[in-house]
Amino acid sequence: MGDMSNSDFYAKNQRNEGNHAAAFGCSLMELRSLMELRGTEAVVKLQEDSGGVEGLCKRLKTSPTEGLAGAQTDLDKRKEIFGKNLIPPKKPKTFLQLVWEALQDVTLIILEIAALISLGLSFYHPPGETGGESCGAAAGGVEDEGEADAGWIEGAAILLSVVCVVLVTAFNDWSKEKQFRGLQSRIEQEQKFQVVRGSQVIQLPVADIVVGDIAQIKYGDLLPADGVLIQGNDLKIDESSLTGESDHVKKSADKDPMLLSGTHVMEGSGRMVVTAVGVNSQTGIIFTLLGAGVEEEEKKEKKGKMQDGNMESNQIKVKKQDGAAAMEMQPLKSAEGGEADEKERKKVSAPKKEKSVLQGKLTKLAVQIGKAGLLMSAITVIILVLYFAIDNFVMQKRPWMPECTPIYIQYFVKFFIIGVTVLVVAVPEGLPLAVTISLAYSVKKMMKDNNLVRHLDACETMGNATAICSDKTGTLTTNRMTAVQLYVGDVHYKEIPDPGVLPPKSLDLLVNSISINSAYTTKILPPDKEGGLPKQVGNKTECGLLGLVLDLKRDYQPIRNQIPEEKLYKVYTFNSVRKSMSTVIKLPDGSFRMYSKGASEIVLKKCSHIQNEVGEPRVFRPRDKDEMVKKVIEPMACDGLRTICVAYRDFSSNPEPNWDDENNILNDLTAICVVGIEDPVRPEVPDAILKCQRAGITVRMVTGDNINTARAIAIKCGIIHPGEDFLCIDGKEFNRRIRNEKGEVEQERIDKVWPKLRVLARSSPTDKHTLVKGIIDSTMADQRQVVAVTGDGTNDGPALKKADVGFAMGIAGTDVAKEASDIILTDDNFSSIVKAVMWGRNVYDSISKFLQFQLTVNVVAVIVAFTGACITQDSPLKAVQMLWVNLIMDTFASLALATEPPTESLLKRKPYGRNKPLISSTMTKNILGHGVYQLIIIFTLLFVGEQIFDIDSGRNAPLHSPPSEHYTIIFNTFVMMQLFNEINARKIHGERNVFDGIFRNPIFCSIVFGTFAVQIVIVQFGGKPFSCQPLDLEKWMWCVFLGLGELVWGQVIATIPNSRLRFLRRAGQLTQKDELPEEDVNEENEEIDHAERELRRGQILWFRGLNRIQTQIEVVNTFKSGTSFQGAGALRRQSSTTSQNQDVTNVSSPSHVSLSNALSSPTSTTAATAPPTTGQC
Repeated sequence: MGDMSNSDFYAKNQRNEGNHAAAFGCSLMELRSLMELRGTEAVVKLQEDSGGVEGLCKRLKTSPTEGLAGAQTDLDKRKEIFGKNLIPPKKPKTFLQLVWEALQDVTLIILEIAALISLGLSFYHPPGETGGESCGAAAGGVEDEGEADAGWIEGAAILLSVVCVVLVTAFNDWSKEKQFRGLQSRIEQEQKFQVVRGSQVIQLPVADIVVGDIAQIKYGDLLPADGVLIQGNDLKIDESSLTGESDHVKKSADKDPMLLSGTHVMEGSGRMVVTAVGVNSQTGIIFTLLGAGVEEEEKKEKKGKMQDGNMESNQIKVKKQDGAAAMEMQPLKSAEGGEADEKERKKVSAPKKEKSVLQGKLTKLAVQIGKAGLLMSAITVIILVLYFAIDNFVMQKRPWMPECTPIYIQYFVKFFIIGVTVLVVAVPEGLPLAVTISLAYSVKKMMKDNNLVRHLDACETMGNATAICSDKTGTLTTNRMTAVQLYVGDVHYKEIPDPGVLPPKSLDLLVNSISINSAYTTKILPPDKEGGLPKQVGNKTECGLLGLVLDLKRDYQPIRNQIPEEKLYKVYTFNSVRKSMSTVIKLPDGSFRMYSKGASEIVLKKCSHIQNEVGEPRVFRPRDKDEMVKKVIEPMACDGLRTICVAYRDFSSNPEPNWDDENNILNDLTAICVVGIEDPVRPEVPDAILKCQRAGITVRMVTGDNINTARAIAIKCGIIHPGEDFLCIDGKEFNRRIRNEKGEVEQERIDKVWPKLRVLARSSPTDKHTLVKGIIDSTMADQRQVVAVTGDGTNDGPALKKADVGFAMGIAGTDVAKEASDIILTDDNFSSIVKAVMWGRNVYDSISKFLQFQLTVNVVAVIVAFTGACITQDSPLKAVQMLWVNLIMDTFASLALATEPPTESLLKRKPYGRNKPLISSTMTKNILGHGVYQLIIIFTLLFVGEQIFDIDSGRNAPLHSPPSEHYTIIFNTFVMMQLFNEINARKIHGERNVFDGIFRNPIFCSIVFGTFAVQIVIVQFGGKPFSCQPLDLEKWMWCVFLGLGELVWGQVIATIPNSRLRFLRRAGQLTQKDELPEEDVNEENEEIDHAERELRRGQILWFRGLNRIQTQIEVVNTFKSGTSFQGAGALRRQSSTTSQNQDVTNVSSPSHVSLSNALSSPTSTTAATAPPTTGQC
């Protein structure tokens, strides 16, 4: 889309068409214009041009039943003429662009300007010899010519260190973008589709689909290309991503056969011939237009940058207050692929998603630290300037001489540089970096643990999860269905019987019913390995039933060959409302027979007859049904079996029944048998659930199965333990308990149910969504619950979106579920969720470790620079030294501390929850404790260091004087203390052994040793630029010894119990949202909102919530723009870009949308719908 402009693309294709018009019966443009038609128009056009779908297949040289032959030359030719099935991605930003973006950082710009002024002034010499004396103390250092020449070094060194910072930032962004693109392509390769080639059904990566392929579509698919329906059963498509219509569109070969890429199959199945792929499909065309739109928009941007003008004008006021926070955070501009920036522009008022726990806390912290830093640096500069002015012009009564002006200015510039340095050190620009590194590292490692993370912040939210609502089938169980019990001809067989003992009539009906009334894509294939289990393809429940046919020594394939899919008269596909599937066939005598199968209690309700021991139907009365439930279904269910009832009904051909009158058709059935299907619990699940419970996470099972089956499985998994106080209820009872007389869901009622609820059986997708929403919105507990949900079906979409973290199944999951999810479990295994929890907690801990280290350095460096400047008119730590310290503590420390591998011990504590301050009281104790130690050492060295070491004092040195040993010792000791404190920072829960597992993290070790080595080089050979004087071995040993004291001091601090330090309780709550009255909360939000909005232009990583790793169908997003209106179900998760804590609630109809500014209290919910006006792409 980016690199191929429209016109070139078409020009190229026009040429191709000329050459190849003969090769295929229709050209690219013909197909494109055909796909733009809908409904009857399309049918007429097809008939006129090609003689229907069959004719179209002939023109495309493909067979509607056997597909393409699959010869490579033919496939290549098709790709050449009709294009490939991929949309070219936007070009990534070049390294130079990233460097330019990093240079936009305000703090760096201030430093550059100050350095340039300092450089310029250092070359200026006051005219005449007298100037020197008459300018008094100010010119103290200019007497020595050699020294004056070296004045330029400080300016140059600052510029050099700025270059270093910029290059590091740009490199980080570049490597991050590369990782995202890798992840992107990985997600795209994951998506496969069923295609018929050479009469074989094969799974192909979506990119390999060509025009002319015959694709098999089924419930839950996301269509990868445009096509025309050849044959369909009860097919309904959700086209809202393209048209904005939320109603499902019925598709049939004779009425509306047009299928478009990027739309979802909500019901039914069928086959289509692919007619347009990649940039020529409807989705691709839109993408291409978007690409052109973006380019135009960029031109406009260059002209006037008017896009966000209105937003910015409101914020000038705020910019002044919170400048500091904004300044430091800008280098992180390109968070991930370039697409993000364009999206940012269009998404000025996108719906807000509640921020992830960590983002919320970090935003607040960054704003607070930024303000403090700005204040300190301003005071520093003012004090220095006043002191200098009063000292020179008031105390010593000197006149201001014109020839001295440059020297005075040099002093002022020096003061200004000191002030900026304080600011640089105060603001933790390493924070976004630490978050990114930690998340990127975790995501990479989580791949190995079968977690494919689609939205980065999900990884960290998972660490705070307090509840997991899990599906049963395939997640807790193996999803290998096997029929183990059978009730047929009035006999309940506890094992699959010999076919000889069954009534022949029943046996024939049973075998026919199962073979015909199941998706023809469901098959049982021979095992891959010798002696392995047969391979189950397709719907697992149907595989279990087909397995029963094979166990009864029959084969389903001959029956299917005899009645191919085209001959099925009518199919009622399975959906969550019917909970059954029925297929109608025409018998040779012209009458009809319908086979039906489904959940036993639902199908049995519709049966009026049942086959007896000889296979003849007998009347089946309501009391027989009750007896059947007690004697057959409940015992099967209590063994943990899923019960399926198979039934049939005959219809006469005269008159032909009204097939659309479902209620009358799916009634009056004759039951053939009830099958008990076992789905064994995965062996590793009970252990994983135990770990969750220890970690303070409640596991709930939400399933469509019978309540007894669900309870039996829950006991096997360890979700419930006999004798505990818990609830196991079904969907009906659940709705009865949570709804009032009017049938509305009430939060108070849900609050009575969910805390004890462990199993919800026979639940509909709506129940699942209601439960998840109820738990998230609940205000019962003091903490807002953080809920993770697993899902595989299309109907799980709303619940997956609503949850804080949605897990989709990689194997069994439908595309719709994957699209709505945050993390895809590539092995469909519950124990992978536990790994995700572990990684999530690890991210949170890594950030805390980094904060503990960073804030200690910040506090000490700021106080030293500030008091030093006020007392000695010069900061003991010079600008370049500060920048080096900043580099150690920001970039390197974030690398070292953010890449700690997780340990099992993380699962032995309760989740932190949303309200717990980011900086715990233990951490505050460590920060203050180590800060006190470092300040005592540094001030001792500063004021009496020269006597201890018997060296010249470095205090009150004139401008441009040579570096003193005194200040070098202070700088060196400071860095040594930081290095050893970095080891202390590895533990944040007050553990004694800070070296525990240190060698499991090679990055940490190499960074600590690397920093040490560089420090030696700086001190011994840094000279003038670093204001360092080489030290001898004895002084070095003293510096290292004082640094080592940090480790000993750390043990002392660990001994002090937190309970003694009452005042810490408040100190740690930097980020606590106190229970304020309503107005205050709003004001507080406002303040953060401004900070956020001002950082909004994509400049802070976490505000962008790195979650725009889109899958192929980014168009789904593109289209939720002004033209379309989505309900909560179809709305893709929003990044927390400009999360302004506003809740968007949909009231009654799309045209009436109310924005309520929700409080940022823990109960604030996710945006429900996008107002129709917001362009959101």
